[in-house]
Amino acid sequence: MEENDGVSESSSETLVSVEISSEPNSSMEEYYQLQNELLLLTLGLMLIAFISVWVAYSLNTSLNYLMGASVGVIYLKLLARSVEQLGRSKSKVGKNQLALFIGLIVVATQVEQLQIVPIFLGFLTYKAAIIAYMFKALSKAT
Repeated sequence: MEENDGVSESSSETLVSVEISSEPNSSMEEYYQLQNELLLLTLGLMLIAFISVWVAYSLNTSLNYLMGASVGVIYLKLLARSVEQLGRSKSKVGKNQLALFIGLIVVATQVEQLQIVPIFLGFLTYKAAIIAYMFKALSKAT
């Protein structure tokens, strides 16, 4: 009888641990869903803006925008990875990804063919995606 009790105790411990661990998994799933949605929204806005800038200005200006937007996407992915590690191995978000932006602006100021304003505005495309996501979430909430 004691063997059966031991088995039932271990199975109930397993059930408890599964219930406890399923909650963080669901919040991580929500985080990954948010991350993917922001990435897709950023890529969509990037494509729309690239074509719009190409039509309104020139191919060179739109390529400068695309360069900045691409670095913005990389920055967003690095930021997401840093936030994902928060609590596990880090206690706060690092600022290493900011070096990416600084490097982009330094390169844009040193290379004569590059234009700073389209590159900077392209980099900010991920922020426009975050704002659009917030408006979308607010409209669902009301």
